[in-house]
Amino acid sequence: MKSYVVIGLGRFGSSLARNLCQLGAEVLAIDIRGDLVQQIANDVTHAVVGDGQDKEVLRALGVRNFDCAVIAIGDNLAASVLTVMNLKELGVPYLVCKAHDATYGRVLEKLGVDRVVIPEMEQAQRLARILHSHNVLDYIELSTDYGILEVPAPKSWVGKSLRELNVRAKLDINIIAVKNGEKTNVSPSADYQICAGDVLAVLGDTVALEAMQRQ
Repeated sequence: MKSYVVIGLGRFGSSLARNLCQLGAEVLAIDIRGDLVQQIANDVTHAVVGDGQDKEVLRALGVRNFDCAVIAIGDNLAASVLTVMNLKELGVPYLVCKAHDATYGRVLEKLGVDRVVIPEMEQAQRLARILHSHNVLDYIELSTDYGILEVPAPKSWVGKSLRELNVRAKLDINIIAVKNGEKTNVSPSADYQICAGDVLAVLGDTVALEAMQRQ
């Protein structure tokens, strides 16, 4: 089982921590705000109030024993830099850090961060690929991360039931409606069998929707 420390529980950090835990990882979630820690406490392995800028706090939490640390503090470059330095000194083997922009990211790379993530840029790139795909019929953006994609059913799915496809578990998407000609099936049952000519309304985040495009 892989283990992760996620420092910073804003929208990005909390979502990442929950998803990692759902995938079966051990997750220690840390934030200086008690309300954010409380909100996520039941969704991760451990959740504690702490300051990543305090090396002794990180040492006491045993972060060096985790496989990876994700610094998701947000727009505070100074806080991110100090947290990265603390984690490197404590010997965390792999560091991922959220950056506000490319300039911010270059600073973190100079410090030896293994992977810099710029969520807004990556989400925009994924969305561009989704929208540019030849088989997308429509896309409704629900937020910067989630949307509904209208797309013809993949040929490999024809003749299979939704239960067999198990797309919720395998692709982390939900098929919320199926349209064929003038007929629309809202919330199709697990026994529904995909037919040639079906158009699917698929709900998911941009990463999952991009994966669905490759089916």
